[in-house]
Amino acid sequence: MPDNVSDRDLVERVKRGERDAFDLLVLKYQHRIAKLISRYVRDQSEVLDVTQEAFIKAYRAIPRFRGESAFYTWLYRIAINTAKNHLAAQARRPQESGIDVTDAEQLAGTTPELREYVTPEGLALTEEIQHTVIAAIEALPEDLKVAISLRELEGLSYEDIARVMECPIGTVRSRIFRAREAVNVRLKPLLD
Repeated sequence: MPDNVSDRDLVERVKRGERDAFDLLVLKYQHRIAKLISRYVRDQSEVLDVTQEAFIKAYRAIPRFRGESAFYTWLYRIAINTAKNHLAAQARRPQESGIDVTDAEQLAGTTPELREYVTPEGLALTEEIQHTVIAAIEALPEDLKVAISLRELEGLSYEDIARVMECPIGTVRSRIFRAREAVNVRLKPLLD
């Protein structure tokens, strides 16, 4: 996709009936949306189905997209709601972890104390830290888990997270702070 074509231009083309423009949006965001959905839905084949469902919902809703937020922020909101709806429909199945080890490595890699050491003890500690981070995030209430995941794993700004979660920026900051505190409490015994 040419870099000079903005999401806004593509959305306008879709609204005029150009389906190829939506294909370009799908190509641009399909991996990010699938990764986001995989935080909720662990079965890879289901992740792909829910991702496709999210894009179908976005395509149908695009005439109502007003452009008050960035397109990807709007799409993230649709994806999160689609994933939550999928989980609600599959409630009889036990919910699995929504964060994988590579995501925990991204979180852990930002803190100097969590550097990977090449000794067997260091490698074991790194693995234990990763599992602790995963468990700590999974144990968070849904609103805190979504906020910290969007910030730390997806790299969204506070403003974009506020749009995705449909809440004030102050609430986003509070949720991220509380989530970080909860993770730090779980990590403290390992780092002492």
